[in-house]
Amino acid sequence: MSTRIKTLDPKTTTGEAKELFDAVQNKLGFIPNLIKVFGNSPATLKSYLSLGELTASGNFSNKFREQLALAIAEENTCNYCLSAHTAIGKMNGLDEGEILASRKAEASDAKQQAGLVFAQAVTTKRGLVSSEELKAVKDAGYNDEDVLEIVLNVVSNTLTNYVNHIAETEIDFPEVKAGELK
Repeated sequence: MSTRIKTLDPKTTTGEAKELFDAVQNKLGFIPNLIKVFGNSPATLKSYLSLGELTASGNFSNKFREQLALAIAEENTCNYCLSAHTAIGKMNGLDEGEILASRKAEASDAKQQAGLVFAQAVTTKRGLVSSEELKAVKDAGYNDEDVLEIVLNVVSNTLTNYVNHIAETEIDFPEVKAGELK
């Protein structure tokens, strides 16, 4: 598959993009294709990496952030992110059933489910959620800080979803397709 935005080769990339690629390589042990696409704009790559650090510093566990990423990617029909977050979710303790449930904004824990439902509503409605939707997530146990962190996760994941749509990023994880829920 050819991409519509160049996927940079880390071996020939120079300058700030190369420095950022090296940092990702040192952290992850490889450079995902999405990062190679983001490298075309070091400012965008730095923003993405910063958003990742910020979401990781919040109140939510890695596991729940992966559940959010799956719910958002499904809502935005981003096959690259569904594939990546399925693999990363497994590394963070999600089993196959939890992965499929997360994509449908479902969870065995009522509070988690309310967070996933809210994240999908924020995604679908571009933030124009109803007072009832906001009340439901708060009634489930989320405070104002948590609500804003859900929005931060939506923004971070939507950035990657949209870049992947525009670039048609080649999937370098075991492939998962949006809409194919069992």
